Amino acid sequence: MSTLNFLYKTKMGRIFLRLLISKPVSDFSGFLLDSKFSKSIIKSFAKKNNIDLNDYILDDIGSFNDFFCRRIKPELRPIDTEESHLVTPCDGLLKVIPIEEGKVFPVKQSIFTIKDLLQDDELAESFEGGYCLVYRLCVNHYHRYGYFETGVKKQDVVIPGVYHTVRPIALEAGPVFVQNSRQYTVIETERFGKCVQMEVGAMLVGRIVNEQPSEASVFRGAEKGHFEYGGSTIIVLIPKNVARIDEKLIAASNNGEETPVVMGQSIGGTI
Repeated sequence: MSTLNFLYKTKMGRIFLRLLISKPVSDFSGFLLDSKFSKSIIKSFAKKNNIDLNDYILDDIGSFNDFFCRRIKPELRPIDTEESHLVTPCDGLLKVIPIEEGKVFPVKQSIFTIKDLLQDDELAESFEGGYCLVYRLCVNHYHRYGYFETGVKKQDVVIPGVYHTVRPIALEAGPVFVQNSRQYTVIETERFGKCVQMEVGAMLVGRIVNEQPSEASVFRGAEKGHFEYGGSTIIVLIPKNVARIDEKLIAASNNGEETPVVMGQSIGGTI
């Protein structure tokens, strides 16, 4: 039995799970991974997760967390600049989910509402009939992310919570995205209207670090922030009748499949 199966599918495992998803455990893990001694695990981590170190800028790496949020060489993540295109804010595994009656079904046996996700009823209702784009980041992914579109952002909203893993096994066990610690930004865009870009923490992720939490003009592809250690998720909410999503992505998502994408890649466009 895998560790996650034990934690989420057995009575004894769920007892241990309560401790693992708590903020103090996440904070302590972050403290250890910020220490200079944590550098000793970088090489083995990179090898285990097939991370090509030649792709990254590795100056001034003083800890494992420095490595985890390392910067990729800019030429390896060109941002699609076609104004009518809809682009990805991060590397990850994408699932496109329609918002129907305010509800989203990320995997079988799992459901959450946009109202619970945002904790703002009026804002949630504005996305009825639109899309929920879920980008799941695994530990081998690039953990810096940009703005998915140009516009004017409002003050970031911070929602405290716990730190479940964001793997499908956890999503099957409960509404993880509305339980986990998260931050979101409302962005008024010219081409896609009022959208939301949200960062969701995950097991052993103690920090979501956003560079510009206050109101400001933002630009497609500009760095928004980064996650520290662990798998994580970015969610983009788009209103009804403003975006066209690539049919292959829709078909894969309808089959319950996630599609690998990279930051700056086009996944559709305006209608």
